[in-house]
Amino acid sequence: MGHFFPENEITNRFLTDLDIGTNDEWILERVGIRSRRTVLPLDYIRQTKNRDVRGAYEAALYTNAQTGAAAARMALERAGLTPADIGLVVSGSCSPDNLTPAESTTVANELGIDCPCFDLNSACTSFGMQVNFLDRMKSNALPEFVLVVNPDNFTRSIDYSDRRSAVLFGDGSAAAVLSATVSSNYMFSGCYCHSKPASWNKVNIPRLDFFDQDGNAVQGFAIRRTTDSLRTIMDSLKNNGTEGLKFIGHQANFSMLRTVCDRAGIAQENHWYNVVDYGNTGAASAPTVLSQHWDDLRPGDYVAIAQVGAGLTWTHMLLTVR
Repeated sequence: MGHFFPENEITNRFLTDLDIGTNDEWILERVGIRSRRTVLPLDYIRQTKNRDVRGAYEAALYTNAQTGAAAARMALERAGLTPADIGLVVSGSCSPDNLTPAESTTVANELGIDCPCFDLNSACTSFGMQVNFLDRMKSNALPEFVLVVNPDNFTRSIDYSDRRSAVLFGDGSAAAVLSATVSSNYMFSGCYCHSKPASWNKVNIPRLDFFDQDGNAVQGFAIRRTTDSLRTIMDSLKNNGTEGLKFIGHQANFSMLRTVCDRAGIAQENHWYNVVDYGNTGAASAPTVLSQHWDDLRPGDYVAIAQVGAGLTWTHMLLTVR
């Protein structure tokens, strides 16, 4: 696993100074987030509140290709591999740079990789959907090593005059090197995905427009589906014991995650998250948490990963460390 966050930090104090009707106490009480990262210059946000989507893409300090490649380099280094070892690149995010071509091609180009590339997008659940898709393929149909990338520079699509969304989102990128044939001490299993297409319009970013969601409906959906996913994984581990099970959820907001942990009985020390310091980073949220804790994993550990997102979609899977 690998991850990357841009250096510019949006603190609660920064948002308070934008004079959009929010402050540190209000934000912490509702969503539990202290800071986020952005590819946008902070002066640009101060001066424009990002009211022009086109302007945001022009002002951004990084492209998705650059941030996705940065996360991929970390994943490759941890795996002891080089870009030349990768035989397939799959990308997915909530906020791709281009309608076409596939963003995987731009990331591959940034890394100097020459191989088949395609995108598999399902918004915030993209990582789970990508792993699920690869898990369903026959091993002899896949190259030896696959690079999965989730570059999500979400803040370019945020209206910073709208406190409802301005307090939630940050930018981040994640990457994973997967193999169906080369043995590893880390294995995904129990991959599951589903969607509720009738509610597709509850969360969306219209073309050349800003992020929008039905907050109450999405919050309820996220809590229910994440709790159900976590309980399903815990039931599958009953014979092995779940005392040391680690949980990583979609980093929508800290309040949602705490509710899930309370309902499923996950102890605080077994809840891994980064939403407090980085906000909701879309498709990169859960995999960046896993990447940040990569060196903390020990043989015998289990990590339950449950994601929810636009669509409405949900996924879950179990990482076993041998």
